[in-house]
Amino acid sequence: MSMSRIDDLIAEYCPDGVKHQTLGEIGEFIRGNGIQKRDFRDSGFGCIHYGQIYTYYGLFADHTKSFIDPNLAEKRKKAYKGDLVIATTSENEEDVCKACAWLGEEPIAISGDAYIFRHHQNPKYISYCFQSELFQSQKKKYITGTKVLRVNGDAMAKIHVPVPPLPVQEEIVRILDSFSSLEAELEAELEAELEARRKQYAYYRNELLTFERVVTVCIQDICIRICSGGTPSSKRHDYYDGNVPWLRTQDIDFNVINQTSATISDEGLRNSAAQWIPANCVIVAMYGATAAKVAVNSIPLTTNQACCNLQIDETKADVRYVFHWLSNEYEHLKALGEGSQSNINAKKVKSYPISLPPLEEQRRIVSILDRFDKLTNDLSSGLPAEIEARRKQYEYYRDRLLSFDELAV
Repeated sequence: MSMSRIDDLIAEYCPDGVKHQTLGEIGEFIRGNGIQKRDFRDSGFGCIHYGQIYTYYGLFADHTKSFIDPNLAEKRKKAYKGDLVIATTSENEEDVCKACAWLGEEPIAISGDAYIFRHHQNPKYISYCFQSELFQSQKKKYITGTKVLRVNGDAMAKIHVPVPPLPVQEEIVRILDSFSSLEAELEAELEAELEARRKQYAYYRNELLTFERVVTVCIQDICIRICSGGTPSSKRHDYYDGNVPWLRTQDIDFNVINQTSATISDEGLRNSAAQWIPANCVIVAMYGATAAKVAVNSIPLTTNQACCNLQIDETKADVRYVFHWLSNEYEHLKALGEGSQSNINAKKVKSYPISLPPLEEQRRIVSILDRFDKLTNDLSSGLPAEIEARRKQYEYYRDRLLSFDELAV
């Protein structure tokens, strides 16, 4: 990427350096209010709900996914063209302060747990700044909460960003837009290739796990122990962030668990019904969006009550064979779910059938499927690593473009 045009503009407009200012100095934060998902309708006044910023919107948008009644919109806070819309509540640090620049001609209503940032800079430039390592490193010290993380407008106002003259901002945006477009095209090609590999893997896995004359037993027949976990009954802060790895269903995604996104204290473990689970168990998620997904743990841990933990009798079945079998049966096991979230229970997991060839054949199948699995899913090899490399390359150039010598005061 050529930096000559940027260098020329900096030499022309800010040869002594670029002023760094707090967001509070260059704009104001306005908190959104009072829009619930139940208020959505097919047409009407455009709106953005904070949760959609994570799941639907990119760095900028000129149309909304959702609408509300115009009468309801009258008393709601509104974003205008050029404003940023920022989600300020999330369960993970990465998503807190995810921003989208509104580029539509018409104003839109903004929900609570989101802020509007009104300013007079290039909106795309500021949106890119919210992505930058400089911004992300500063926001961390303003995050509050444990399970639900938040940053408020007063805190964001203290974060500083480089504010070059508008012609410099515009050139940076032009370069990043062009690079983002190219990166997105390449990533889409890689994703399509990866999806084709995954379909191929699923086909061969199903072929390898289809038998004509093999004994079929229930999952409980090949287990030494089956248990579920627990969650501390109190919301006390000191029950969390301890030294006990605590697995939640959102961590389960046909993967190997070598660390958990949450921990509890020894006291929290005693307070809950959770039990220590030895390494090398098959763990089945039972509730919510991940119901029927499976994982294998490489470390001892404990889990919440939404996990069914299978300690396999290795004289009867290979752990990785059971993992691959249940992965292949995901849609069938999930279809047994009940209720609005299609939850399954431990009884259904225990009684689920598994075809059981001799151990030697199980291990042969595991050897083949593990190689396929590594190629398609392991970020250290194959196409996923290439996709990750593209993203890192983009992040490197973005942060380089947003780094300036600071103007001496």
